[in-house]
Amino acid sequence: MITIRRAGKNDLAGIKKLIADYPHHLMSEIPSASRFFVAIDDKKIIGCCALDIYSKRIAEVRSLAVDKKYHKHGIGTQLVKKCVSLAKEKDIKEIVVITSRPNLFSSLGFGTFQGEKLALFKKL
Repeated sequence: MITIRRAGKNDLAGIKKLIADYPHHLMSEIPSASRFFVAIDDKKIIGCCALDIYSKRIAEVRSLAVDKKYHKHGIGTQLVKKCVSLAKEKDIKEIVVITSRPNLFSSLGFGTFQGEKLALFKKL
């Protein structure tokens, strides 16, 4: 049975291992374990997602990763929903996400800001 829970310090190695499976999609620098939710199956971390709170106004859902064997089981959706629930508890006004999976996030109610189609970045 798959369970979703807040991560603890002992989960950090499993989170890092899972994120390392997606080097072209996820940043190697990750938030502290306390910012993550993890999906567990048979004592193994099979999914993770973090909520970085930047201010009372805005937070970011980031570092969403699910073990490839568990894709299409709704685990990513459950993890994102946990982050959104936490943001609501904290009375955050907006959540931002940078993703290579826009369909997942649009199915969860995320959309472009005021009709914008592009986000521009400059790598320093």
